[in-house]
Amino acid sequence: MRALSAIAFGATFEILIGCRAEHHMSGPPLAPRQGSSGNVALQISNQCPGTIWPAVYTMSGSGNSNTGFSLSPGGNKTVYVPLDWQGRVWGRSNCSFSSNGQASSGNGQACTTGDCGGVLACKSPGTPPATLAEFTMNGSSSQTFYDISLVDGYNLPLAIVLNANGISALQSLDPSTTNPSCVASVGDMASEPFDPYSNGQQFLGTSSSDPLPFDNTTTVSDVADWCPWDLQVNPPQAPGDGVYPYPDTNVARPAFDPCYSACAKYNQDNYCCTGQYDSVNTCSPNYYSKAAKSVCPDAYAYAFDDSTSTFVVPSGGGYSIIFCPGGRSTNIIASKGTGAITHGSSSPSNSTNGRLRIDETAKWVALLTLTLMLLF
Repeated sequence: MRALSAIAFGATFEILIGCRAEHHMSGPPLAPRQGSSGNVALQISNQCPGTIWPAVYTMSGSGNSNTGFSLSPGGNKTVYVPLDWQGRVWGRSNCSFSSNGQASSGNGQACTTGDCGGVLACKSPGTPPATLAEFTMNGSSSQTFYDISLVDGYNLPLAIVLNANGISALQSLDPSTTNPSCVASVGDMASEPFDPYSNGQQFLGTSSSDPLPFDNTTTVSDVADWCPWDLQVNPPQAPGDGVYPYPDTNVARPAFDPCYSACAKYNQDNYCCTGQYDSVNTCSPNYYSKAAKSVCPDAYAYAFDDSTSTFVVPSGGGYSIIFCPGGRSTNIIASKGTGAITHGSSSPSNSTNGRLRIDETAKWVALLTLTLMLLF
């Protein structure tokens, strides 16, 4: 049974809107530019057993008109973004829209995870938790920066595959260094031993001649229980006596077990790397980010995680964004014994700039939402 097989197509209340307002590398964000020639293809594929609703949101650049759609199991859709695009792609789960693209429910929320204001065509970054594919297409030195981010929490397994598109500078790259994957759902994870290359098969754009380094230390039971108990979106109900057994790992969790980040749920400076913790010297990985990193080593887990999560390649290629890719999480960066994987002249670093954290508007939204939770 795969990860989404246990999803009930309904809606639940989300904690925080827009914990992560923007995707930023260590360098300055791009200024919006219009009229750029050319475009970049983003092929979005759904290998999950149920329908998902991908969202494409522009943080900077010329923008993209196709910002949300449904995608059936086995389906794929290509959207095109400008060369100056900076933004994110994520998948929404358990959505219900009316014929006009609005939420069917009366509470304004259409999706259990990743909702963006209850509309099919997203106009906002999305509600945590959501696994993100983040891109800065035309960064410094004509390079593209990209990553898988769990800073907004986790909902769906996701992989990013670089497509060279006939560009010689990209064709010469080793694909085992460019195609990260995060599989933190027990229903989508392969058990050990895992060999996707038997019988000459390919996997995520790689083959036996250039195999991806996978995380082979994490067990299925590790993945089943990785999300800290208090951060589960839908924790299992307490037994009949109302008392959870200890340890809580003895309580069976659902196959689809989305997870808030500590920042998204509690909005504390030490979790969000804000206030007095707004630097690499004062903000450290918290209990959520450590847990997330243990199951997805190549994913962004907290604000100053650049050096163990960022991929940098020459600009011009396209990308496949695959939901529920199967297999296991990759461990590319650690296996290479370096910092962020950089194919070019610029390297991101854990500078004091980091990424822009939660903005003032989102802080007020978080406080209001938490207040409503206490009231209701």
